[in-house]
Amino acid sequence: MIKRWPSPGKLNLFLYITGQREDGYHTLQTLFQFIDYGDALTFNVDQKHRITLIDNIDNVACEENLIYRAAQQLKARAIDDHRGDENIGVTIGLDKKLPMGGGLGGGSSNAATTLIALNQLWKLNYSREQLAEIGLKLGADVPIFIHGHAALAEGIGEVLTPVTPAEKWYLIAHPGVSIPTPVIFQDPELPRHTPRRSVAQLMHSSWSNDCEGIARKRFRKVDELLNWLLEYAPSRLTGTGACVFAEFDSEAAARQVLNLTPSWMTCFVAKGANVSQLHRQLSE
Repeated sequence: MIKRWPSPGKLNLFLYITGQREDGYHTLQTLFQFIDYGDALTFNVDQKHRITLIDNIDNVACEENLIYRAAQQLKARAIDDHRGDENIGVTIGLDKKLPMGGGLGGGSSNAATTLIALNQLWKLNYSREQLAEIGLKLGADVPIFIHGHAALAEGIGEVLTPVTPAEKWYLIAHPGVSIPTPVIFQDPELPRHTPRRSVAQLMHSSWSNDCEGIARKRFRKVDELLNWLLEYAPSRLTGTGACVFAEFDSEAAARQVLNLTPSWMTCFVAKGANVSQLHRQLSE
């Protein structure tokens, strides 16, 4: 039985905005790959009816925490489907390492790990597809963590095609700011008409992020980080930010640059993983 359930981070190795729907949502093409670094959760199941978080995140109300919301939605679905009863409960602990608002998917990953763990611990027997359906209501990135394999995401992020990009080593840096996603997507200068390409075309092209220019313009620290990293390796923004990453062919090369980073940079080294830590552990 898993005692500490991994909740790994992710990188967007590229991100292209291909349009905007009438409801305001942007369509995109983006490549998700996991990293071997992230949070961890613990779950103590009981029959006390309540869902309790013992390590809530600073400045995030319990009712807004994606861990709590994921547990509540799964419990409500189980009761509706007569798979669980009103008395099922759980106490959840969180060891938080991924930065908030960093574009590493921490909240979405926490929600996915919660759904997968409680599905097993509450003996609900929902399929991955059913859990992804619940997860999508919590956030567009949650299904990728539930499926657990690197993928090209299209539509608004819900259409997934498994792929196997090279598992590089990354130096990941956080600028010390949180970038709310609406700040990027509401900017009038955001590119919104990047031509849509096939999977083969995308996987054999050089990669970039359509959101990077807006993040660099609005957040000086993001610009400073990228200017520094680009001296050493190909580097870009992940997601809508705020983290940036430089890619290397070996751990030694990544750590060599890590040792050169100035004191104002907050960095760590991680390896890309096409199968998430959680799913590797589940298969063991």
